[in-house]
Amino acid sequence: MRTSRARNTSARILAGVAAVGAAAGLAFLARTWFRYGRVGGRFADPLIDRFMPVCEVAERHEIRVAAPAEVTYAAAMDLDLRRSRVVQAIFRAREVLLRAQPASVEVQTRSFIDEMRAIGWGVLAEVPGRAIVMGAYTQPWHADVVFHSLPPAEFAAFNDPGYVKIVWTLAAEPRGSGSSVFRTDTRVATTDAEARRRFRPYWTVFAAGILLIRHRALALVKAEAERRYAAGARALSSSAP
Repeated sequence: MRTSRARNTSARILAGVAAVGAAAGLAFLARTWFRYGRVGGRFADPLIDRFMPVCEVAERHEIRVAAPAEVTYAAAMDLDLRRSRVVQAIFRAREVLLRAQPASVEVQTRSFIDEMRAIGWGVLAEVPGRAIVMGAYTQPWHADVVFHSLPPAEFAAFNDPGYVKIVWTLAAEPRGSGSSVFRTDTRVATTDAEARRRFRPYWTVFAAGILLIRHRALALVKAEAERRYAAGARALSSSAP
């Protein structure tokens, strides 16, 4: 009798947790849908404004890092997102949902920046040791998405119908001695009404995974930058007379 009651209680708890999770997921989807195109409070950034002054999606994520900006930026440039199981799971979920072909082993062994360049992203601007702006135009609703780069001088004016333009940054800003802030900005703009009609539901469904990847990137860069800075400090201390 007690065992039966315990099972019933556990089942009710699990059902309640599932219901709460489903409700939270639906609330996120609804919020993402209705927020689309409403970016009046987006963050200003002169570096990225040059390439996309007006957008339909604007996201910024940042984290404080106990390492100088140059160390943090170097760690960001060497970032390998594929080593995160969470990120691997998100990529795999997209492949399953859209029936896409898995990424090649060759691509998976590269750093994040190298991988982005290999699949078509271009560098729009770079401040050595501080920031990089990457951009591409694409049709992300296709299963096997293809990214196309453009020369920096042509990116802002590009408006061929049926496409989505995306720019994102990796940036490290000094915050006092031995400290910095690592930041990533992402902006998206469509080139016509048809592209917007197709991209809005795509973003609604996949935004959660995309934003989770951003958060994992912050954590990985922070951990690696602080590890490098601490290792350098120990090496300097051990070599001192």
